[in-house]
Amino acid sequence: MFERPESGERAILVRLGLGRPVTADELAEFEALARSAGAVPVATISGSRRVPDSRYFVGSGKAAEIRDQAAATAADLILVDHGLSPSQERNLERCVGRRVLDRTGLILDIFAQRARSAEGQIEVELAQLRHLATRLVRGWTHLERQKGGIGLRGPGETQLETDRRLLGRRIRTLSARLDKLARQRDTGRAVRKRVPVPSIALVGYTNAGKSTLFRALTGSDAYVADQLFATLDPTVRRLRLPHTPELVIADTVGFVRDLPHELVAAFRSTLLEARAADLLLHVVDAADPERELRVAQVDAVLAEIGAGAIPQLRIYNKIDRSGRPTSVTRGADGQPAAIWLSAATGAGLPLLRAGLHELFGSRPLLCEVLLGPAEGRLRACFYELGLVRGEQPDGAGGWRMQVEASRARLEELCRDAGVDFDRRVAPCLPRDGFVESAAQAAISAA
Repeated sequence: MFERPESGERAILVRLGLGRPVTADELAEFEALARSAGAVPVATISGSRRVPDSRYFVGSGKAAEIRDQAAATAADLILVDHGLSPSQERNLERCVGRRVLDRTGLILDIFAQRARSAEGQIEVELAQLRHLATRLVRGWTHLERQKGGIGLRGPGETQLETDRRLLGRRIRTLSARLDKLARQRDTGRAVRKRVPVPSIALVGYTNAGKSTLFRALTGSDAYVADQLFATLDPTVRRLRLPHTPELVIADTVGFVRDLPHELVAAFRSTLLEARAADLLLHVVDAADPERELRVAQVDAVLAEIGAGAIPQLRIYNKIDRSGRPTSVTRGADGQPAAIWLSAATGAGLPLLRAGLHELFGSRPLLCEVLLGPAEGRLRACFYELGLVRGEQPDGAGGWRMQVEASRARLEELCRDAGVDFDRRVAPCLPRDGFVESAAQAAISAA
């Protein structure tokens, strides 16, 4: 068995077409993944097979070609753009004499480099350990004997069994810690739900420009880079638009074809932001010739996490690269269905803000309005328009009224009556058959 190098970034990229030729787009994406992990591709080997080889996945002839190319280019690492079984990975390593990493392991390595929050780091480590647990046999055959030494001879567990037990213990510890952090995040999400603030989640293929759009809309200092998986940790900000209810917008991790199931299972916090949203802004790279395939791949992941039924507004980003003008495409119901823009240059952002106002500005809100004794005219107007859902006297000759109407409509009525909307109107929600303001709900919960 060869000794694995502790480091090394010179990599040979391997991609097979199963039942079809390999496309240039697949090779380009895999090279981008390798460079995102810090590897330096020195050669690319491709081919096609009807079915994977049970021993090497790539076949014995292709394995020999990889071995010769690795020797010629002094490569340290073999990256395979497929999921390999533990035995295939081990056999290929023995044949080529180099460390082999499959697609899942490569993406996990990228995530390990990019995770910044405590929750993200735990999620990555948990996914790595679950992946490693299936591969303990790889390269550990020398440990399949019992420990030796004074007091350690005789029956007992092998080193491999010890490693499996320690891995299982670490996985349980991380899972418990992640559950605690998830409950904390769920509490924050529940607080946002108590005050009826609509939420938006940015989703899309990795490197489609989600973080750039997030930064342009909110003015936040979200990290932006032209690389795959630049954003891993969920980021949530408020979004204020004129004559529109206050919105909450979340930037999420980008999707990719064949996203490892370990990551789908581990990255619950990010994916839940998408599943709990009222609207998904599906960001698409307008300059990508395979954009419709990317859309289908993202929709498949959304369906897998239970977010397939959430309404979407398609955002075709990077029109500065494609040369297409800004525009809005409407659906059969007359509402915006797709917007063409450039988040980097700002072209088309007013169309997006107008579209969000159109989608959310006309939504009815249940609000509490405080009126003084001299403002009976506005009170009568609310009754005349059928907006009143409840009313209590405030003890000083005024009223606490529960009114349901769109924000724009309430602002207009308050402005005509000379009532300060921001000081007199607050969102409220039903509670046990009664209606109370968000502030009072928080007091009651405390």
